[in-house]
Amino acid sequence: MLWLKSFHIIFVVTWFAGLFYLPRLFVYHAMAEDITVRATLKVMERRLMVMMNLGGLLSWLFGASMLFVLPALLGVGWMEVKLALVLVLTIYHFCCAAIVKQLARDDVRHSHVWYRWFNEFPTVILITVVILAVVKPF
Repeated sequence: MLWLKSFHIIFVVTWFAGLFYLPRLFVYHAMAEDITVRATLKVMERRLMVMMNLGGLLSWLFGASMLFVLPALLGVGWMEVKLALVLVLTIYHFCCAAIVKQLARDDVRHSHVWYRWFNEFPTVILITVVILAVVKPF
């Protein structure tokens, strides 16, 4: 079980690295006026999305493996809230993927200010999930 938990944490860290940095690239992309800067950002966004996909997938797989080993956790309140938040975070991940595709087509739909606020969302989820997993308040 500790091996599963270790790998789960490693890939959660990988996933969050991308979830924190990719929306920051969106901010820069929305502000960029130079074509070469935008081209560079497109490459960075695409490559970071690959890392995020891998981190997210392996986070889910190792997390699900732990629940398979200890299915009783599914009936615990804090775990149910954590799983709901992870589902919300996964939806956020897919929103990021859609934005990467939009920006690759030079379809900048939001201002840099909007992307700055969008960038804060995973921080709130991370803080809440860590508190739930460590404190186990209910």
